[in-house]
Amino acid sequence: MMDFRPISEERYAVAEGPVWDGQKGKLFWVDIIGKTIHAHDPASDRSKRWLSEDFPTALALSQDGNRAMVALADGMAWLDFDDGVFKPFTAVDPMDGNRLNEGKCDPQGRFWTGSMQTNLNPDGSGRTMDRNSGALFRIDPDGTVSPRTEHVFGISNTLAWSPDGRTFYFGDSVRNVIFAYDWHADDGAISNPRVHLEGFERGAPDGSAIDEHGCLWNARFGGSCLVRITPGGEIDRIVELPVTNPTSCTFGGPDRKQLFVTSAQFTLSDYQLAANPMEGAVLCAAVDTPGVPDHRFGA
Repeated sequence: MMDFRPISEERYAVAEGPVWDGQKGKLFWVDIIGKTIHAHDPASDRSKRWLSEDFPTALALSQDGNRAMVALADGMAWLDFDDGVFKPFTAVDPMDGNRLNEGKCDPQGRFWTGSMQTNLNPDGSGRTMDRNSGALFRIDPDGTVSPRTEHVFGISNTLAWSPDGRTFYFGDSVRNVIFAYDWHADDGAISNPRVHLEGFERGAPDGSAIDEHGCLWNARFGGSCLVRITPGGEIDRIVELPVTNPTSCTFGGPDRKQLFVTSAQFTLSDYQLAANPMEGAVLCAAVDTPGVPDHRFGA
């Protein structure tokens, strides 16, 4: 049984997209509904946040770690950590009524992000979805945007690359499925989609991280757990969590053997929140197997 503990007393509406900065020993993540980007230094127990005018959904650090490429609901922007200014970078999905969701960098420094029909009103309250209109996009360091799929996904989630450089993973929370694709590193293309995991009954697939053995650690929104999925698509471990809605995870710490998990209060009732003060926490626990480092944006 892994001993997950919150890294602070803070709780978040939708904490998402954790990224570990191995150079500076800090954890970064976003709070989508809170319109904030956060950083926490476990060594000093100090935290910092930056405010956004739009809903931030994911981020990747720059090569020097002084900026972040942030996926916002309406497009990509650079965030300068020193002055807190967002500088628009590029629009991504032209479909009306869509927003960006999950996003991560590939090993070559290109940012990938998936979209979805927006489920948020301007005030952050929930909005009903009635279509599967999400797609997957690649954003190159020069700002070029390349659609990688058709607009066919419900809620785009889980972006990960196998350590051997052969496989790319991408999920759809609405369909409760994680796909595996052949990965072509040189031209940033994907092909040969097939089901990697489908129909697991506990929650829906949200964000993921990958360990050095090539196993995918998938957060199950609504399922109070992570699942570790082998390269062959088998579940070899179910990791219980003290929160209902884990949203994503990443490996960090000096040896990348600490697992950080973000979670969300979104969709939970006042009764549920009162019954479990851990809901919406960012959690951490020690693991035996180190994870693959988070990739940075840019050449």
